[in-house]
Amino acid sequence: MELDYEKLLTPGEVAEIFRVDVKTVSRWAQAGKLSSVRTLGGHRRYRDSEVRAAFDAVQEKQAA
Repeated sequence: MELDYEKLLTPGEVAEIFRVDVKTVSRWAQAGKLSSVRTLGGHRRYRDSEVRAAFDAVQEKQAA
């Protein structure tokens, strides 16, 4: 049985992608704009595929 693990990003990595502050990423998660996974230590992590899709959507909106 092979398990497929998706890459998880830290809030700092997400902030770098969007070029925003880490606090902004936390606010997006609290507002439901990005879903997050909690680690055993209680830290937020974000699914790479969801972050990339959200970033692409923002880029497309800005290009229009």
